[in-house]
Amino acid sequence: MLDTTLNERHLDLATDDGTMQTYVVHPESGGPHPVVLFLMDAPGKRELLHAMARRIAAHGYFVMLPNLYYRQVDSFELDFSSKDSLARMSELMRGVGNRMVGRDAAALLQAAESDVDADAERVGVVGYCMSGPFAVWIAAEYAERVKAAASFYGVRLHVDSADSPHTRLSEIDGELYIAAAEHDDYVPLDMIDRFEAAMQNTEARGRVERYWGMHHGFAFDDRPAHDPVGEARHWARLFDLLDRNLQPQQQGLPS
Repeated sequence: MLDTTLNERHLDLATDDGTMQTYVVHPESGGPHPVVLFLMDAPGKRELLHAMARRIAAHGYFVMLPNLYYRQVDSFELDFSSKDSLARMSELMRGVGNRMVGRDAAALLQAAESDVDADAERVGVVGYCMSGPFAVWIAAEYAERVKAAASFYGVRLHVDSADSPHTRLSEIDGELYIAAAEHDDYVPLDMIDRFEAAMQNTEARGRVERYWGMHHGFAFDDRPAHDPVGEARHWARLFDLLDRNLQPQQQGLPS
């Protein structure tokens, strides 16, 4: 990780659907920095994700982490031990979709455009679990800006739906990285196979990687399925993707 001082703040961004609570973190100097939209997983915008956002920012990025549940609640953090909390998470998840988050990305990028520390013409997106398909959707929606997008154990990447992300692969100009766990009740490998085949049938750039022996949630240390080896590989793949596409001049610096 680069040795840098970070600037962090919490913003309330106005959208057509309400006020989106957003955590922003970036290096204090050396900007403008490429923008990374860091999309939360289903358990909510929480300190673990803030810490991950800081780790990305320390590599020279302007990171924006929004509360994607803002249409329903100002904040939510899953209590993994509570059945009621799990039920509430499921309810909140059903209230968020690809098109909605695509509109949210417009508000995030508009805010970045007005910030002297951000370069909103060089954009990366990363999503986990619930937000994996959102990352792919945003890569298509803002193809002229999004240079790289990553999905880690993203759900619903290839489904029988008009807004399935695989239907937009031909619109994506940036590089994709799709990671899937071998053991995942939410992301069956046959869906990953179909998504990879769809990529191969278009000119979409990127790769699909299967993390053999691992389970859904391997990259998060607050998940029962956390795998330190998988988490480390996930960081290496993510930084390689972002650095090559958003700031190739930084290649070769220590991580």
